[in-house]
Amino acid sequence: MDASLIIKDIQANKFAPLYFLHGEESYYIDLISEAIQKNALAEHEKDFNQTILYGKDTDLLALQSELKSYPMMAERRLVMLKEAQDFKQLDALEAYAESPTPTTIFVVCYKNKSFDARKKILKSFAKNGIIYKSDKIRDYQLPDWIAKYVRSVGLQINGKATMLLAEFLGADLGRITNEVEKLRIVLGPNASITDQHIDQHIGISKDYNIFELVNAVAQKQADKVFKIVQYFEYNPKAGELVVIIPAFFKLFSQLMRIHFTPNKSREGIASSLGVHPFVAGELLASRQHYDPKKIAAVIALLHEYDLKAKGMGNSQMSSAELLKELVFQILYA
Repeated sequence: MDASLIIKDIQANKFAPLYFLHGEESYYIDLISEAIQKNALAEHEKDFNQTILYGKDTDLLALQSELKSYPMMAERRLVMLKEAQDFKQLDALEAYAESPTPTTIFVVCYKNKSFDARKKILKSFAKNGIIYKSDKIRDYQLPDWIAKYVRSVGLQINGKATMLLAEFLGADLGRITNEVEKLRIVLGPNASITDQHIDQHIGISKDYNIFELVNAVAQKQADKVFKIVQYFEYNPKAGELVVIIPAFFKLFSQLMRIHFTPNKSREGIASSLGVHPFVAGELLASRQHYDPKKIAAVIALLHEYDLKAKGMGNSQMSSAELLKELVFQILYA
């Protein structure tokens, strides 16, 4: 069941007696559990009818006692077990899940990994309640997710701004939504987010960042490459070598695959590499600058400089010096 549909039912005062929320992506687990906390009880009912427990700090008997208690001056009770991955006696709740107290909403928040679907307790929860598995958003899905989320809050966003957020915030959905909310407040409703807005209000430079460095190397724009490298020298946190090298490796691995992909249309490359069509177009434009032999040599260089960045075979050169040397060899060797 989709998270938005679950939340829609919750907001319509349609509650299941059991919710088992699990998976690698905590964002949706938090979203659903917060919706339940907000809507299950009125504020004046929460003191006597809402119990929030944590896996490390509770025991089975205390939890069972809460689950079997009846509401006081309210229609229902809410019992929420947070950090349930740290609760060692989850399996013992199978009997309760088979016959839950009708006036209790029991929510299990099992984060950072998926619960074993073969276990009987999950089947019991599914029989009498709702199971929601929150899967991690993959890198190639992130730009589309960001664009869709931005539209859902009444804003628009251009392709470059989308890629900047995806590249620098990664698949941290909570952080992404927080940053978009800041932009919504600053820019107002119906605004269109640009890379300039990302630069001004989030602090990710639209011109001097790892995303722009990788693009400049891909397109062999030497002047731009060395301007960005110089910026990183004076602003080390903006571009750390141990982060830049994997970004380069990703680029050249993708370029190598493009050379041997039969369908070299933008759509074909997007499908083959599992990337956004915008990224596929950029990669196709860069392919002409690097033949397979050159790409293989660059990948060997990246391995060498990765070791140096980690202190192996390098006792004197700074990260900035290593980066200058690396990009020079990529562009001219």
